[in-house]
Amino acid sequence: MVTVTRAARCTADAVLAVLADGWSYSTWVVGTARIRAVDPTWPEPGARILHSVGMWPALLDDRTTVRAWDPERSIELQARGWPMGEARVLIEVRPATSGDGCSIRVTEDADKGPGTLVPRSVRSAVIGPRNVETLRRLVFNAERRAPGER
Repeated sequence: MVTVTRAARCTADAVLAVLADGWSYSTWVVGTARIRAVDPTWPEPGARILHSVGMWPALLDDRTTVRAWDPERSIELQARGWPMGEARVLIEVRPATSGDGCSIRVTEDADKGPGTLVPRSVRSAVIGPRNVETLRRLVFNAERRAPGER
């Protein structure tokens, strides 16, 4: 598992609001080129986002499914990215231990398909930097939605 953490200058609720907005997924998930559809029940367990990954003209259509949703602290996703496989992603949001803001932690690893055959050190070398950028984008979105909280 690869874990990346980042602080945000907004409330945990502001971050969770971004996570609850399925249409915002492509603005913060690195590699997602576009959203094709979002289940109306998003982010309830079993709801899906249909998205495309890659760069035009080499786009692959795939999906991400909610495994668990706690509207006060986390979302767990099953992200498909075939032909590489699937990954389990847990995003946890906590109020800051001191001062304002919050802390966001994303934990991810391949759990199905060819990606599981890649050595853990190589997976980590790809997943870690990708999730550093993903969290940077997620924080930008959350702080933009909650400008009065900074």
